Parts: sequence; structure tokens; C-alpha cells
Amino acid sequence: MVLSEQIRKIRVSIGFGKNHFSMDRGSFSYDEEFVYRKELKLSVVIRKEDAGPEDPEQVPENGVLLIYEDLSVPVDYLFSLVQEAEYEVFSYMGARGRQGAGILVKPLLPNRFWITIPSQAEEHFYGGGETYSEWDLKGQKLRIFTAEHQNSKRIEEKKERERREGKDPKHKLPFDRYESYYVEPLAVSSGKYFIFCDTSRYMTFDFSEAEQTTMYLQEKPRILVGSAASFALLSKKLRTILGGQRPQPDWIYDGVIAAVQRGAEEVDRKLETLANAGISVTGVWCQDWCGCRNNTFGYQVMWNWRYDEELYPDLPEKIRKWREKGIRFLGYINPFIALERELYQEAHEKGYLVKNDAGEDYLVTITVFPAAMVDFTNPAAYRWYKELIKKNMIGIGLSGWMADFGEYLPTDAVLFSGEPAEDWHNRWPAVWAKLNREAIAECGMENEIFFFMRAGFTGSVRDTLMMWTGDQHVDWSQDDGIGSVIPAILSLSMSGFGIAHSDTGGYTTNEGMRRSEELMMRWEEMNVFSPVMRFHEGNQPWNNVQLTDSETLLTHLKDCAELHVSLKPYLKACENELVSEALPVIRPLFYHYEEEEAFRVRDEYLLGRDVLVAPVLEEGADSRSVYLPEDTWVDFWTKEEYRGGRYTVHAPLGRIPVFVRKGAALPG
Repeated sequence: MVLSEQIRKIRVSIGFGKNHFSMDRGSFSYDEEFVYRKELKLSVVIRKEDAGPEDPEQVPENGVLLIYEDLSVPVDYLFSLVQEAEYEVFSYMGARGRQGAGILVKPLLPNRFWITIPSQAEEHFYGGGETYSEWDLKGQKLRIFTAEHQNSKRIEEKKERERREGKDPKHKLPFDRYESYYVEPLAVSSGKYFIFCDTSRYMTFDFSEAEQTTMYLQEKPRILVGSAASFALLSKKLRTILGGQRPQPDWIYDGVIAAVQRGAEEVDRKLETLANAGISVTGVWCQDWCGCRNNTFGYQVMWNWRYDEELYPDLPEKIRKWREKGIRFLGYINPFIALERELYQEAHEKGYLVKNDAGEDYLVTITVFPAAMVDFTNPAAYRWYKELIKKNMIGIGLSGWMADFGEYLPTDAVLFSGEPAEDWHNRWPAVWAKLNREAIAECGMENEIFFFMRAGFTGSVRDTLMMWTGDQHVDWSQDDGIGSVIPAILSLSMSGFGIAHSDTGGYTTNEGMRRSEELMMRWEEMNVFSPVMRFHEGNQPWNNVQLTDSETLLTHLKDCAELHVSLKPYLKACENELVSEALPVIRPLFYHYEEEEAFRVRDEYLLGRDVLVAPVLEEGADSRSVYLPEDTWVDFWTKEEYRGGRYTVHAPLGRIPVFVRKGAALPG
């Protein structure tokens, strides 16, 4: 009853405006112009039992009608607040000339709404999809518009700053400089309530004021607010809105998923090295299965969704032989098509591609090359792309793939459906997820195939098997490197998406960022205590340490892989809780310990209910400060007992701080 108790404090402003977007490599600049903006005054609250014959018919049975006056003209704007089974719903009902005003004024219908509700100065907010540099959003303004998180302009600025000032892993840009692959119009309060805005257009949450929260929407508001006695029950309520998640294929927990590129011979060579080192490998991920392109950014995939016969000759047979050894083969796909190859010509001739306003294929630049985008609003194109996955990927034996991108749809594109691309932009990654899931389901492979995404929006929870946190830098930075992983996963967990992982070792590489052995090992240690240990070579593999490059790395990986496999029963139990109860696999400390310090911790997490993980995120560190919530905790390594409090814990390479709640049974 969050809104009902403060109904007369809900403030509403309306306006009329026009957006101006520009995109550069998936990063969106935004500006808007306003015709007007005005604050309304709440004049009357009408309950059904109090409604008279002169009152509008919109008075709801199980709620109230709120009439807001425009003080500049005799027009009223009608909103309803309805109590449904799981939440309160605040909705815009329409406008009318004010009764008894003497002259009837035709309302100018707004397309901008600001809804402001009370907040507490000490309140914390989380969610919004996926945030990296900040975890607690109080004091911030959050943009809900999916985009490329790792945009080239910020990367160049970082390189220049580090050349000028040296590296500073704790440096963070102002929060409004960051964009996110996965956005959700949802905020979760430390007061155990959520605010969900049922919108697909651009919007913002403004938490910058101490005692109020403002939602800015660009379509008729429908805002759902739910509360619960615990965060676990709150997650369950959110599932009724966002949908529930599906179980993962069992095999993903049986070892590491090694990243290998540059052909089948290289795969065999690295698999032999890993086998000789006694490392459990459950899958090999070859993102260049369909070919590669070398450019100034690095070694990238050729986006032509058929196996490359030069790099991977007779790939279906190779997949069969690797599978006989217990090793699954995974690939890569995204919603774009390379202009250089035959699939583009087919899609172009059939009219399956997103267009520009001249009726030409809309070519989008990604890193340093252009590509065309399949139009998912065209039913024939949607079916065609799904058939490519079914025939060219599932049909040759792939057990999974990275379903990349989804966040690049230009707002000025022309779609087959005739609808504004701006209305589709946020929804695009959710539609992309749905297409992938349907392809798998139509092949009867739902318990066998594993796909993971980086982009998302409302609807992604139902269809995406797992998220990965995108293209982290191969460095120690809090905003984009290893330090950004935990806030990203925790914010997803509070946004209804409860299972995620990161590229072990990171991805984004340039002359100023190169993966070291220490970074690789610390990342492995963190990802042991996550659902999946999957690696990435990075965009410049030759500038990065790789998992087989030294005996030290192989020995370390063997230990990590063995521990990860031993955790399978526990990880499966966590997954079962996610599927049945909507409890995220990786959780913030406050999820079970509502202590003020727990609401601020951004560099630790709970793996399920019983395991607290505090990864080492600083270069050269052999200890770290750990906050333990009030409980009895047992050091995973030494078996020493601790009570709640803050401790400095020894953490040499090979042993990050991990604690088990006393009395909990944990394999390994």
C-alpha cells in the first residue's frame, strides 16, 4: 500500500515534446524540445462508493479516481489508482473540459508525464536493468534506453586520460555518462517495494532529490507499485509482471567453457593442452565458427551465419567427435548480417532488412565496419532468421551460442510494420531473445541448448536463458573492468533477472589495456563462484594472456575448474530456487541481511542463501577488507569462524575470501 497511504502527495506534471536522437556505434545522444510543461493540481479524490451522478464513469470499483486540474485552462486530467492482487496501479485515464467552467476547452493531449512520489532521505534504490559503475541509485538519474555500454568515445577518452595521468582503477565518470545494454523500467527500494513503469519508450527515474522519486514517461503512464515483507517475496511478485526464468541445461555446470578461435586445428591443440593438464572442459566456444575479419579493432566475427569451411572444415563431423569426448561446441550470432557475404544478398533481395527513410538498407557501423540489420517486424524475415539458427546452428550440432547485440536499432529507421522505430528500440533485444528461444523450442532442444545475451528489456526474463555482463575491459577498473561485474550482476538480480556471468578475463583490449596473468587468475577465482566459467580471448587475443599460456595458469585453472565442478549440486539448487521461487542465484547482502552496511556493499555478494563471496578486485593485493552481515560465518578455506563485522582477510592468489553460513551443507 505504498501509493494509497500517500495518495495526496502524488504530484503530476504534463507536457508536450519531441525527441532528437543521434547514434554512433550503438551509443545514443539525446535531446528534446518542449512545446510546454506544466504542473497540475490534485483537486479531488473520488471512491466508487462516494461517486455521484455528476462524477465520471471511470471511477474504478477497487480504487479511486484522481482528478488533477490544469490551473492555466479549464481542463481536468484523470488518473486512477487501483488495488490489484499483487500491486497498486497508477494509470492515466484521459482529459476533459472542466465541468462548470462556462466554456468548453478542447484538451491538448500531452505526450510527456512526470509522476513524483515521496521518498525517504535514507532510502536506497536498485535495479533499472544493469548498472555497472553505481550499485545504489539514490542520488542518480537513470536513463531507460538500451544502448552500447562500451562506446568507442568513452574508450578513447579513457586511453587519453591514462596516457596523460596514469591508470586509476577507482576513477569513475559521472553516472549520466554511462549507457547500458540491458534496461528495465523498474526500481526496487530498500523499503521493500518496487516501481515498475509499463512503458517501452524512453524514460527516466530521477532519484537525485532526497525526499522524492520522479518518473518521466513519454507515453500514457501505467505504473505498478508492489510491496512485500521480504525481498524474496518481492522477487516473487515481480515474476508476475516480468515472467519466470527457465532451467539451464545440466551440462553447463560440468567444467569450464573454453574460448578458442582461429580454426578447428587450434581447437584440437588447446583441448589437448587442457586435457593433459587435467582440466575439466564441458564446452568450447568458437565465436569465429562462421568466419573472421581482421581490422584495426582486432579479430572479429564475420557475420555470415554458416560455418566457415576454411577455418572449420567439416565442422558437423568435428562437433560430433568433440561431443564423444564430452565437449560441447558453442558459437555466436547477432541480429546483423555482413555485407561481404551471400546471406546479405539473400536478405536484401527478399526485403528482409531494416530500411532508412530513402528505402535503402540501413547500414549501421559497429566498431569499424558497416552491417545490415534484419527487420524483426517483418514476419517473413523473422521466420527466415529463425530457420538460419535451426538449420545452420542447431542442425549441425551446436549446443549453444552467444546471442549478441540487440541494442542498436536506430530511432530513425523505417520498419516493415510501419511503426516508429523509437517505439521498438527498447523492445528489440527482448524480441531477439524470443526468436532464439523459439528456434530452440521448435527443435525440441530446450534442455540441451544454452544461449546467453548481453542486451535486454521487459520480456527478456521469460526468454533469455542467461545474461553475460558485456564487454568488460581487461583491467582492474571499477567502471568498466573486473570491478564492474558484481554491480552489474546484482542490479540484474534486483531487476528480475536472476542468473548471469561474465567473460572470464574480460574482453575489450587495446594498446593501453592488456590482460595479465594476475587479472586472469583473479577473474577465474571470482567466476568459480558463479553459474558458468566461460572464457573470452578478447578482441585482440595476441595482446592478452590466454588460459593455456603458462604452467602457472594451467595449474591455477585446474584448481578453479575442480572447485567449480564440485559446486554443481549447490549451483543447481540455487538455480532451482530461481525457477521455482524467483530467488536470484547471485544476491546482494541485504537480500537476507537488512543492515545499513549491507545496503552499501558493492564488491561482495551472496551465492544463494549460504555462501558469501568477496573477490579480490585490486592489482597486487594479497588481502582485502570483508564485511560479514550479522550471523556466524565459516571461512571456506581455513574453517575459522567469524561473527558479523568487518575484517581484513588474507587472500593470496588462488584463494579469494569465501564464507559459508554456519550449519549450511556445501560440497567441496
